Amino acid sequence: MTEQAGKPFLYVVVCAAGVAAGVGRLVAAAQERQWEVGVIATPVAMGGFFDTAAVEAQTGRPIRAAWRTPGDPRPFPPPDAVVVAPATFNTINKWAAGSADTLALATLCESYGLGVPVAVLPCVADALAAHPAYQDSLTRLRGMGVRFGEPYPGEPQPDGGRPEFAWERALDLLGTRPKHP
Repeated sequence: MTEQAGKPFLYVVVCAAGVAAGVGRLVAAAQERQWEVGVIATPVAMGGFFDTAAVEAQTGRPIRAAWRTPGDPRPFPPPDAVVVAPATFNTINKWAAGSADTLALATLCESYGLGVPVAVLPCVADALAAHPAYQDSLTRLRGMGVRFGEPYPGEPQPDGGRPEFAWERALDLLGTRPKHP
């Protein structure tokens, strides 16, 4: 466990999906469960998918979306766990293939090698989820020990609304709760 105020450190990886606007709910839930939180976003997610200023204020840390330059201090301690929410079709497939072309993907790829537990809440449209590459990616990532919540299609319901995104489920998937200081 890292020693940031005596609390374990959780990386939250945010991808570009409409529900990303609610990521503050995940941050709040993690903080209530005594996690210190740092957010890493895909470059596209940084383009207006969530309120970056509000999340930075909530975590007290900058959101990371790009690599730091050599010599710059590390803005986050090493993770004790990682949550990917919402996780998109693109991110899941690239991660399973070992692509590390963004900080978010490199962090996910590295987490496996470090033995860090990872929980994922997919947000993938049914038509994309039917693609064989996606199914293969889920199989590969599950084989690596990645824990998945129920898929969230994000498609409108017959009444025009959308189901709630179960942010807190990601924390439940981690299985262990951090110890209180």
